[in-house]
Amino acid sequence: MAPMVLMVVIFYFLLIRPQQKKAKEHRTFLDNLKRGDRVITTGGICGEITAISDQVVTLEVADKVRLEVGRPYIAGFAPKK
Repeated sequence: MAPMVLMVVIFYFLLIRPQQKKAKEHRTFLDNLKRGDRVITTGGICGEITAISDQVVTLEVADKVRLEVGRPYIAGFAPKK
């Protein structure tokens, strides 16, 4: 029985806990997005946020070219131009 408990504890600290921490950081990142931020999507598209709602972010990727992207698909901040 002890080896089974030890395996669960090891899985928790090596797999589950870091994954929960990363998900919490991403959630915080998404909550703090604002207009003017330059972001990159999980698909690799970089753009500047022009409008933001609860579920959708509008990105301007070129002059007068705007894309609507689901908020969860924003991966992080994009590098500066």
